[in-house]
Amino acid sequence: MATPSAPSSKAGTKGVPREHRRRQMLEAATEEFGTRGYAAASLPAIAARVGVTKTLLHQYLGTKEELYVACLAPVGDRLLDAIRTAMAPDGTATHTPLRVLHGIFAALEGQREAWFVLYDTTLPAGGEAARRASEYRAVIDGLAAGGTADLLRTAGSTDPLDADALKYVWRDLVATLVRWWVKHPEQSPEAMTRRCARLFAAAGLLSPEGGPSRP
Repeated sequence: MATPSAPSSKAGTKGVPREHRRRQMLEAATEEFGTRGYAAASLPAIAARVGVTKTLLHQYLGTKEELYVACLAPVGDRLLDAIRTAMAPDGTATHTPLRVLHGIFAALEGQREAWFVLYDTTLPAGGEAARRASEYRAVIDGLAAGGTADLLRTAGSTDPLDADALKYVWRDLVATLVRWWVKHPEQSPEAMTRRCARLFAAAGLLSPEGGPSRP
């Protein structure tokens, strides 16, 4: 989990339109779930971030699990849209990894802790929260599997085990890069993407032209 941040100042709710108030609650809850994890997240703390009572929070968004799911859906949809857009066929499969990374960084900018809402390891097993998060992760994993297989075919490999291994490497690599990025808020999505390109090139993962290096 990301390092917990200090509670935001109370936004206040007197005279605030209902939809705006609900948005404030979701933003505060996303920050709480993302920085503390589901198990440690506190509904009173979320209410305090917005300047409302816990009772009002329940009235707007229901139980803790319902609140989590309400935060998860826009995060998952935003990331999926970014990844699918980055992977849209354009004849340059070798550039896809950096496009996907940039899409993820751009989708998370302004709310970077949202990544940890989707990849929360403290969700209660068997509940609606875990089920919905698992569905989003499965779709993202499927996209990763297709993308890594395409990349390997471009490099001359059609071994399905190579593709499966690379999918796992890619998934862990993305998670690690996002965690590093969260700890360096001064890094914009564009700066982070350029950094990844340099790192990939230095590690021999990409040629200077942006494609996979060949043996």
